[in-house]
Amino acid sequence: MELLGWIMTGLLAGALARLVMPGRDPGGCVVTILLGMAGALLAAFVGQIMGFYAPGQRASFIAAVLGAIAVLALYRWFSVRR
Repeated sequence: MELLGWIMTGLLAGALARLVMPGRDPGGCVVTILLGMAGALLAAFVGQIMGFYAPGQRASFIAAVLGAIAVLALYRWFSVRR
């Protein structure tokens, strides 16, 4: 059940990241979900390092969206440089 929660959080975080950063990106819904999940994981990892979250605790939705925006920006930066 936790995996389904990560997928749903990733889907919503990725979709909001795409709304905040519109533009043409290679990939579709699957890439959006994966970028959102990576952003949520990044936000949880950074939050644990900074002491905001306990080990094993998921990041908040706002942090997941901010992480998804960061991952999307990195994805665009590396795809343009190719």
